[in-house]
Amino acid sequence: MDGWMDGFKTVFNVSVFLTGSNLSQVKTAGFKNLQRYLPYNNGSEPNSIVVSTTTQSKQHSDVEIKINFKLLNPRPPNVELQCVWWDTSNAQWSPTGCKWEGPFNEGQCVCTHLSSFAILMSKVPVKLPGLTEITYVGLSVSVVSLIISLLIELIVWSHVVKTSGLYLRHTAQINICLCLLIADVCFLASSEPKTISSIWCQTFVVLKHFFYLSMFFWMLCLSSTLLHRTVFPFHEVSKKNYLRFSIILGYVCPLLIVFITFLTNKGGKAGHYFSRDTCWLIYSGTLKGSLHTFLIPVGIIVFVSVFSMLVVIMKLLGQTNNADKCNQIDKNAAKTVVRTVVLLTPIFGVTWIFGFGVTYLDLTHGDMASVVNYAFTLLNSFQFRSIQTFSQSIEQFHSIILMYIFSV
Repeated sequence: MDGWMDGFKTVFNVSVFLTGSNLSQVKTAGFKNLQRYLPYNNGSEPNSIVVSTTTQSKQHSDVEIKINFKLLNPRPPNVELQCVWWDTSNAQWSPTGCKWEGPFNEGQCVCTHLSSFAILMSKVPVKLPGLTEITYVGLSVSVVSLIISLLIELIVWSHVVKTSGLYLRHTAQINICLCLLIADVCFLASSEPKTISSIWCQTFVVLKHFFYLSMFFWMLCLSSTLLHRTVFPFHEVSKKNYLRFSIILGYVCPLLIVFITFLTNKGGKAGHYFSRDTCWLIYSGTLKGSLHTFLIPVGIIVFVSVFSMLVVIMKLLGQTNNADKCNQIDKNAAKTVVRTVVLLTPIFGVTWIFGFGVTYLDLTHGDMASVVNYAFTLLNSFQFRSIQTFSQSIEQFHSIILMYIFSV
């Protein structure tokens, strides 16, 4: 127990800063094990030592104390901490007059009076109402849409791949649908981690990691093809070379990423490669955890795809402004621009940008984190890409039927 010097004191690696009081009369003390013996409610548990600041004189009303606790256990994602003081009159912890500074300063408390302070951690993470139900319904709709899309693609394949460009586009589209379908089925199968064994949880994590990555790499194939055909319209790529390039980019690259990540995280061990509680990759902080082997490639692919789309749009707009072109070409180019903006933007994964917000914005951040989580779940559980692909397939199927009717 010691006095204060310049309003600052450190005890057991806990920093305490006091303002607005007679510092010479304030004493501080730390108790390493006291938190184990003081009662707390069943919904939380102590996660710091107890630090006491007391004064023998009358306490000033304008006192403010900032305490930087060192957490005894790491705070899991979306788990809220509570700064509390010991209320001697009621013999319990009370949060009145204390404020937690949030996940960016997760060990810091600010209080407006002197007392004995500690941090309590909730035993369960913050959950948004209705988010689980939206995910189940959305993924179910996505799975059904993807199955129907693949069936339609198989039916109309010979009628829609009459040109090299259409062949490239529909090959990528089928593989995107297939990868997304398998990944979504694995997501639904592992939605209740406590009901499946650890080996199945690990298997589903590997499959989700691979097929979600593969979906994005096939998007990269699609965007790079679109960019190549727009910038170099007279340079044709054979189907054989395109397939070789696409298979390497679409399947071999994500396979290498998953394989290396698995090996470098203690052979895919729980707590290192994946979380047993969520059956998904682990996020341990900025550029820490296996989740970044998914986020970084996805971020690069989304950036490249959006850049490719913008180049294509600018190229097409330049064609429409060319006075030497005939009106019909102008109209076709304008229609292509509209279709590119409306249809290809979702394919290139712009909606997944919300996923970065979900990762880096803890639910304890407040309203902004809630909005981002709801937006990401709505956009990606319902998989607007799959619904959009389904709509395209229906349109193609309808066109072929009309062609057949009129030919008869």
